[in-house]
Amino acid sequence: METATTTSNRTFTTQIAQLNPVQKPLVTIGIIAAIVLFTITVVVTGWTQGVLFIIGLAFGITLLHARFGFTSAFRRLTSVGNVQGMQAHMLMLAVASILFAIILGTGFSFTGGSPSGYVFPVGMSVVFGSFLFGIGMQMGNGCASGTLYNVGGGKASLFITLFGFIVGSVIGAYHFTWWMDTPSFGAVSLATDTGLGYFGGVALQLLIFAGIYGITVKVAKKKNPPKMEPLPTTTGLKKLVRGSWPLLVAAVVLAVLNAITLSVRGNPWGITSAFALWGSKVLMALGIDVSSWGYWSGSTEALQTTVLADSTSVMNFGIILGSFIAATAQGSFKPKMFKPGVAASSLIGGILMGYGARLAFGCNIGAYFGGIASFSLHGWVWMIMALIGTYLALFIRPLFGMKNPNPKDSIC
Repeated sequence: METATTTSNRTFTTQIAQLNPVQKPLVTIGIIAAIVLFTITVVVTGWTQGVLFIIGLAFGITLLHARFGFTSAFRRLTSVGNVQGMQAHMLMLAVASILFAIILGTGFSFTGGSPSGYVFPVGMSVVFGSFLFGIGMQMGNGCASGTLYNVGGGKASLFITLFGFIVGSVIGAYHFTWWMDTPSFGAVSLATDTGLGYFGGVALQLLIFAGIYGITVKVAKKKNPPKMEPLPTTTGLKKLVRGSWPLLVAAVVLAVLNAITLSVRGNPWGITSAFALWGSKVLMALGIDVSSWGYWSGSTEALQTTVLADSTSVMNFGIILGSFIAATAQGSFKPKMFKPGVAASSLIGGILMGYGARLAFGCNIGAYFGGIASFSLHGWVWMIMALIGTYLALFIRPLFGMKNPNPKDSIC
């Protein structure tokens, strides 16, 4: 039986416990909705988009089952020194980097295209944008992936965060050209721009991941922080559908899914560009010409066609539905009321994240996960600045009635 027994630097993140009853009517609704949306997507846009929708479902299911967090991992690290989440990130990034190196180095593709990673310029926009995102995700109680899977999982305040995310993304798209004129060092790949190649790039990043992991072990020994509360799970095959998944298992699954995404659509997993698209389409419906914005230069076709033609949108829909199906299968889909302070913080946090993501060429997924796995220096800059933003947000959250982990807590 899996328990919360600890070792010197880790603890199991699941434990055997009695689970809530399956919410059968909701599960049925979720499955039917997924089948209908998949069918419409294939009919309207083709099989590639349908496959990406299925991959999105898999992302949502994985995120929900492990409650895999970026926001919570950064918050636990900066507040009490809990390193479990960050260690999972390092494993995820290590596996993804190896897989990305193989795909990018060989040009492997399931659809016949030429895969390319997320390698973007390092400049003021990335520094400021990721810093804002770090603040925003702590105020909004969720990052980009966290917002989507928690919306699907029934966390009511995240609906407000998502609305703010869309608003902030549109504002960021409007200001995009101005930020692109600020000082920048240009795009830097630790593989192709250093002469190391993808093999050398992998070796370099694995050394960095190992170094960070080693530091987290020392931090955990020194601070002896409270551990994450183990999630309820069960045994056997039921664990795949009903129980929670260990954090490290989810880390590997997410890395593999991101690599599959790269091989199917030609780019890594991303989330927030869809928010800018959704908001811009709303403005267009209201008579505002957003096609003249520099952000949409060369990609105005996306504004004119169905959102089902946008691979990021299709995957986002899959994430929401996948997490909804997973939550109802666990019996945990139970939206709750929240305080006005949380609502205000969620809105502000969402706006900051949406704006910051546009400036930083992505969020915790596109810039941090996808950027680092693509060997982009901007991904590492994103991580550092988002951690700094997270630390600052620890002093802001209590102003809105939200608690931070405390070293005296038994769990966090």
